[in-house]
Amino acid sequence: MLNMNKQVFFFLGILTILLSACQMKNPSDKNQKISLNNNLDVAKNGVVAHRGAWKNKQLPKNSLAALQNAFLLGVTGSEYDLQLTADEVIVVNHDPDFGGMKIEESDYEDLLPYKLSNGEDLPKFETFLQAGMSQNKTLLITELKASTLNKERSLLLAEKVVEKVNELKANPWIIYISFDYDILRKIIQLDSSALTMYLGDNLSADSLARDNIYGADYHFSVFENNDSLINELRSRDLKLNVWTLNDSTKMDFFIDHDFDFYTSDEPEILLQKIKAKKLK
Repeated sequence: MLNMNKQVFFFLGILTILLSACQMKNPSDKNQKISLNNNLDVAKNGVVAHRGAWKNKQLPKNSLAALQNAFLLGVTGSEYDLQLTADEVIVVNHDPDFGGMKIEESDYEDLLPYKLSNGEDLPKFETFLQAGMSQNKTLLITELKASTLNKERSLLLAEKVVEKVNELKANPWIIYISFDYDILRKIIQLDSSALTMYLGDNLSADSLARDNIYGADYHFSVFENNDSLINELRSRDLKLNVWTLNDSTKMDFFIDHDFDFYTSDEPEILLQKIKAKKLK
């Protein structure tokens, strides 16, 4: 009887070890990383509204209204741009200036007298995160703009952004993009599970994969008539995004090439085209 009990405990111990091993995930595995979004029901159309879905309804770019309109459309992602004020408030704006003032050299309170065309204040990043987390269909494609002052400010923006995302537990909604590769590397250093896509086109697929970058997010001209680049990136398990896709013919080209994401100022047209292709 004693020997039988020992055998039972032995097999239970082995079973526990095997179950634990099955549950382990490698944080550097991109196929595992995408599971960060497993509590979301993200739209599968691949369309990313560039600076929100603004054009069709004549809304300000990078406005909360354009973001919410993207949610209503049900696109896969809504893109927006981040800058850092002098007093280290993260704001949503494409250009380094707002209301004729340099964002990086101005405190947030000094920018408040100036409004977007629909009357909105210059949006804070936190407001966009809270809005994004109120729904589960659309990812927040978060572009960090390089500082016009120095590299230290660029890396500070990366730190502040990751800190705010972690604070609000918004990680599952976020894909980070930037033209500044050091910003992306800083984000990954701070959060090894972060999904990042590079907007430049000066690095090899091997380099991106080695640095645990999630994907390549290039201008359409880089990909056109360059199937070898597309195949090379895919062979390294890198996701593909193309910007800014507004021409109808170019939309057809990239839909036919089955990209993962399509960034456009015309998300409504892209959605129609993708739906029509699926019906064929």
